Formats: sequence, structure tokens, C-alpha cells
Amino acid sequence: MVFGASGLLGQALVRELKSEQLSAPPSADADLRDPARIQEVIRGSRPEWIILAAAYTDVDGCESNRDLAFAVNTQGAIHVAQAARETGSRLIFLSTDYLFDGTKRLPYEASDIRNPISVYGESKARAEERLLEILRDVCIVRTSWLFGPGSQCFPATILKLAADRPEIAVVHDQRGCPTFTPDLASTLAQLCRKSARGIVHATNSGDCTRYNFATEILRMAGLSTVVRPVSSGTFPRPARRPAYSVLSPATLEAHGIEMPAWQDALRRYLTETRVTGV
Repeated sequence: MVFGASGLLGQALVRELKSEQLSAPPSADADLRDPARIQEVIRGSRPEWIILAAAYTDVDGCESNRDLAFAVNTQGAIHVAQAARETGSRLIFLSTDYLFDGTKRLPYEASDIRNPISVYGESKARAEERLLEILRDVCIVRTSWLFGPGSQCFPATILKLAADRPEIAVVHDQRGCPTFTPDLASTLAQLCRKSARGIVHATNSGDCTRYNFATEILRMAGLSTVVRPVSSGTFPRPARRPAYSVLSPATLEAHGIEMPAWQDALRRYLTETRVTGV
């Protein structure tokens, strides 16, 4: 069962799991804030695995809608975990690099202390803590900088801006790991088959700044738009972003899984979106 099937990752999961007996309830029919409905939906299917990809992911919106962020991202996850415990279903919970404060300069390990600097990150951190209490065999998969076909994402935004402007400005002081949703969907399927548990970091291999990412997008797309590096302070946002949120692949490698380099993933994204026009 996939919660959040219409989202950026959810669409990739539905494609990845098309040969499985899959249930993907629409969000309108499975509001995470409604424990009775969530229990009813999960009882009805009694899935072997639940992948919880649904979330309130508007990072800036979470700052002004704290109650909603916690109702969906924390309490909603708890509702799913409690129903999963009742039916004996295994759970994969999608989490984020934003539960780290970004002060480290080496890749974050799964055992590093959570210290979120945004409401979004805090709501996910609190969810992780509660899920580990409710389900001893829960699998928490932290990922970052998702991009993929079918919805708005960083490469799509950069390409749209470049189509209208001779120069664009992109922050150079945020470093992380771009992650291609089809690659992450494949990894999640593998983790299910390997009966994974605990905390796993799953991103495409390698890291870069937002500026590096934008430069490579335009280079691969064959566009001549100039990318100007600027500091995060140039674009003040309601929510703080960690300056460094690279996730160590050690836990993923421990399961015998290695994800492709982000540059390879970007090349495939550009090829696919040229064909589909999405």
C-alpha cells in the first residue's frame, strides 16, 4: 500500500510496483489526520508493506501552518503506524535531510543527532521518534532534494527560468544530494524485499551545491543561460534550510544497495522529460 501515490515520489512508486498487488488510496479518501479512516483503509487491504510517502512538504508553508504540519507529518504518521501494528503490516516511512541542522561538514550518519531548524524538519523528527516507539521493525528512509518527472521540481524550475532569462541566480551555500524519484522508488522496493528495518539514508550518490546542480542541468540541456552564484541571504525564505545536509550512504550499502550518481540520474531525467514533455 502506498500513501501519497499522486505525489512526486508516489507516482514513481506506482510505476515501480506495477507488477505487484498494489493499493494506492487517493489522499481525499485517506486523510492521514483521520485515524478511524486510516485504520479502516489499512484493515481493508491488510498489506504486507505500507510505504508512507504522503506528507505536507511545503517547507515554507509549514512555518506559518505549524499545526497542520504536525497534524499531517507527525500525528498522521502515528495513525498509520498504529494501524500497521494492528494488522501486522511492515512500514516504510519517508523522512528527510531537513531534520539535521547543517552544521556538520562530513556526511550525516543515521545515528547522528536530530536537530531540525525548521517546522517541517521538526515535524518529521518527532514522527521518527514516535514511530520507532510504536513499531520495532519500522524502516525509516531519509532522502533529500527529490526530482523527477510528473511534477514540479528543481530541474524543471531551472529549465523554466532559463527559457525566459539570459541569467539566473542560484544559491551556492546549500550542499546536499539530489535524488531521482525512479531510483528512490526502486531502492524502496528493494528495501521491502530485503525486509529492512531501522534508519536508512537513500540518495543518489555524490553531492553538490544548488548552484552546481543548476549549472549541470543547463549544461546537459545544452542551454547557454548564465548561472550566477549567490548566498542564501539573497533569497530570504520563511524556513531556514541546512547549509550542509549530505547523507552518508553507509546504511544503504549495508543492505547491498548502491544508487547511481546524481549526474547519471539527471541525464535520464532530461531524456525522459524531453520525450514526455513533463
